Amino acid sequence: MFDFTPVIQKQAKWSELTTNLTVDDLRQYTNEMIDMMLDLIAACTDADVTFQPIDPQANDKYAATEAEVHLAWTLGHVIVHVTASAEESAFLAAELARGVVFHGRSRSEVPWDSVTSIAQCRDRLEESRRMRLASLEMWPRPPHLDNNYEVPGWPTGPINGVTRFMLGLSHDNSHLDQIKEIVRQSQVARI
Repeated sequence: MFDFTPVIQKQAKWSELTTNLTVDDLRQYTNEMIDMMLDLIAACTDADVTFQPIDPQANDKYAATEAEVHLAWTLGHVIVHVTASAEESAFLAAELARGVVFHGRSRSEVPWDSVTSIAQCRDRLEESRRMRLASLEMWPRPPHLDNNYEVPGWPTGPINGVTRFMLGLSHDNSHLDQIKEIVRQSQVARI
């Protein structure tokens, strides 16, 4: 699995860490990340998907309603969120790799409250794997890695297709501990 530590600890910029990554690397890291999330939820049941965990740090500034801002996310919520974010990065990455000038967000997220079974979580992860890997098939050979953009205030450096794709995997990575904690709390509650 890719080591995100240097960027998390602000020891390196994304553009520095992704310089030598290939499309094959992106495929490998995608499969590893999806497999890891599937492993984390392997023993879960439907009850775990809608279990309301305790999360004193819950603060969703993009919540649909004021009532949801400090609502701890369920497992279903986290799964639809991480998959939507990584898919957005994958599709933006494909556009950048094809030479399309960055034009803003490209996001679609399954309504989190519609995900109530562990089968739906697993299906969502597998669908996301399929979509992310398919997006890599849209990259030309060679990709336009000189096509990039910068976001003021983001310490990423120039964001090209490889970097944009990896930002999605990094976002997945940032939610792994949250998934582990939701699973832990829900399993303790079952006892």
